Amino acid sequence: MTDVSSELDDQAALLRQLHEAPELLQVVNVWDAASARVVADLPRTRAVATASHSIAASHGYEDGERIPLDLMIAAIGRIVDAVPHPVSADLERGYGDPGGTVRRAIGVGVVGANLEDAMAPFDTAVAAVRAALSAASAEGVSFVLNARTDVFLVDEGRTVGEKITEAVRRGRAFLAEGAACVFVPGALDETTIAGLVEGLGERRLSVIGSPGSVAPDRLEALGVARVSYGPWTQRVALTAVQDTASALYAGGGVPVGTRVLS
Repeated sequence: MTDVSSELDDQAALLRQLHEAPELLQVVNVWDAASARVVADLPRTRAVATASHSIAASHGYEDGERIPLDLMIAAIGRIVDAVPHPVSADLERGYGDPGGTVRRAIGVGVVGANLEDAMAPFDTAVAAVRAALSAASAEGVSFVLNARTDVFLVDEGRTVGEKITEAVRRGRAFLAEGAACVFVPGALDETTIAGLVEGLGERRLSVIGSPGSVAPDRLEALGVARVSYGPWTQRVALTAVQDTASALYAGGGVPVGTRVLS
């Protein structure tokens, strides 16, 4: 193992420990070097996660692998270079080549990632997880995969109970391939989260935080491993920009207390 891969593997081991610890891992999603630095500067930050939606938006692209992979990897690399913490990257569906995409992410210093199933057929989704982790292993990195299933984002006429069953079926298969945890985004209430934790095991479920979602202290008590915030952090920032612009146009000034952060 080279010195570089050894260093990355150490960061991957730290990231995995953070997922397995009794304390909930909160990762505040970032989209460029400036946002990464201001989050990394906070004493409670332990890891940083990118948001594909936010990176795409900052470059003028819609979400859903519309931003070219070269541009996405370059943006992620600048984030890695800006912070001392382990970085988990949102790699969407893997751009048609989960293994190759993970290799490229590792090449810029990433030690973990989200990988979406987009509700692909079960065997296809499991094979994508296997390919991603096999590629990471070949690079000498114990990659921390946050394997995502979109069961709760797709309306196929299933009941909540049926969605839990399918998310657990897929999630267990992802975990068996070596994923660190299972990301189930959606507007989940406490009962649903408890059912997912029961099916997947404690500290194996990852969820997304959004306005009105279950509070972090309750997520920790329910046995959730990780909460991230996807595009919401960028939306908060852009809301502040638009509100400030409106205030300036109305004759106001730059808000008192504005800090120099970057």
